[in-house]
Amino acid sequence: MGCDRNCGLIAGAVIGAVLAVFGGILMPVGDMLIEKTIKKQVVLEEGTIAFQNWVKTGTEVYRQFWIFDVQNPEEVVANSSKIKVKQRGPYTYRVRYLAKENITHDSESHTVSFIQPNGAIFEPSLSVGTENDTLTVLNLAVAAAPHLYPNAFVQVVLNSLIKKSKSAMFQRRTVREFLWGYTDPFLSLVPYPISTTVGVFYPYNNTADGVYTVFTGKDNISQVAIIDTYKGKRNLSYWPSYCDMINGTDAASFPPFVEKTRVLRFFSSDICRSIYAVFGADINLKGIPVYRFVLPSMAFASPVQNPDNHCFCTEKVISKNCTSYGVLDIGKCKEGKPVYISLPHFLHASPDIGEPIEGLSPNEDEHSTYLDVEPITGFTLRFAKRLQVNILVKPARKIEALKNLKRNYIVPVLWLNETGTIGDEKAEKFRKQVTGKINLLGLVEIILLSVGVVMFVAFMISYCACRSKRVK
Repeated sequence: MGCDRNCGLIAGAVIGAVLAVFGGILMPVGDMLIEKTIKKQVVLEEGTIAFQNWVKTGTEVYRQFWIFDVQNPEEVVANSSKIKVKQRGPYTYRVRYLAKENITHDSESHTVSFIQPNGAIFEPSLSVGTENDTLTVLNLAVAAAPHLYPNAFVQVVLNSLIKKSKSAMFQRRTVREFLWGYTDPFLSLVPYPISTTVGVFYPYNNTADGVYTVFTGKDNISQVAIIDTYKGKRNLSYWPSYCDMINGTDAASFPPFVEKTRVLRFFSSDICRSIYAVFGADINLKGIPVYRFVLPSMAFASPVQNPDNHCFCTEKVISKNCTSYGVLDIGKCKEGKPVYISLPHFLHASPDIGEPIEGLSPNEDEHSTYLDVEPITGFTLRFAKRLQVNILVKPARKIEALKNLKRNYIVPVLWLNETGTIGDEKAEKFRKQVTGKINLLGLVEIILLSVGVVMFVAFMISYCACRSKRVK
């Protein structure tokens, strides 16, 4: 009887040890299975989850606009006063609802090329008014004229056309006109062929962004979705942060197995540059653990603070010898127009930038850009891209509409918030297919290991106790 009991205790201890060992073995094996599955599904090729969502996003993406309505136009033109603004918005449009086109795979370089059609649909229920709301805004054509045509004689000619068209530094325009384009009366009088349509985002509808070429990740998962600057001619495992290069992805996804120490680089055609985000916080998004990556203030720092921004300092006067920060000159990719990009309300900008403007209230929560990235897959499940469009206006002696100005203005014309969040249905599907399976496997591993250890310890204690009694 004693022998049977001892044998039973030993057998129980052995079973516990086996369970513990099996649980320990299952951990790396389970991790390998997860890694293999993820690597297969994030590759950009027919049949994968990543490719399906990459071709056409299943998430509704909205772009909200707040337009700065100028309150004292006559005072500014006559006395070079501070510009008083009041933001009006949001005016909301649905964007990114069109699938990528001209998708072409290159099996040799493991890349895929495409164009992204542009379209915007007004959403009245998500807006404060209609597209016909009329605001007092900067006259884009008049403001740009002295920059595009610095010759004094040409400016005299342009001044006569501006006066004849009864144009001024500011104008009244509807939301639709200001955003998407209107026929400018001043440009319509120019006696040689030029585009007479002006708008902050003209042209947009029925246009396309691209051609882009990105790595599929087939041969190197660490490059999946990264834009191929060299179009397959060079295999880049390290992407430098030079400001004149296209670096990173389009921010819809990143290479999988994201760590908090990683710097996420992505390209935005809206600002004609690549930019980056760093880890900010752990977030729970609809039951899915995600990492929030935020755009740091250093991304808009001066070249003195951040040498990577050297190519966005194009002159010495406005930038105060490249020491001002918070705005980036993107005129080179806007046909020479004096366009500057910043965060909304000049968030993180040097005080001299916003000094000539009244009515701005920068706020980190409302005006910062962030990406909520699921770390295992690298998929962006929620994002908020917030940017402000500004126009540089300088005094021009030969143009009466600008001749009384006594200082340079970087005039904020609008700011935008482009947002998208994974829907409830897709979130549930993601939890079942990815998060749920990983959590279940982890739970099984822990249970097997815990039960095995407990059984082994319990049976060994019982066996030792039994042996002790027999000795006595």
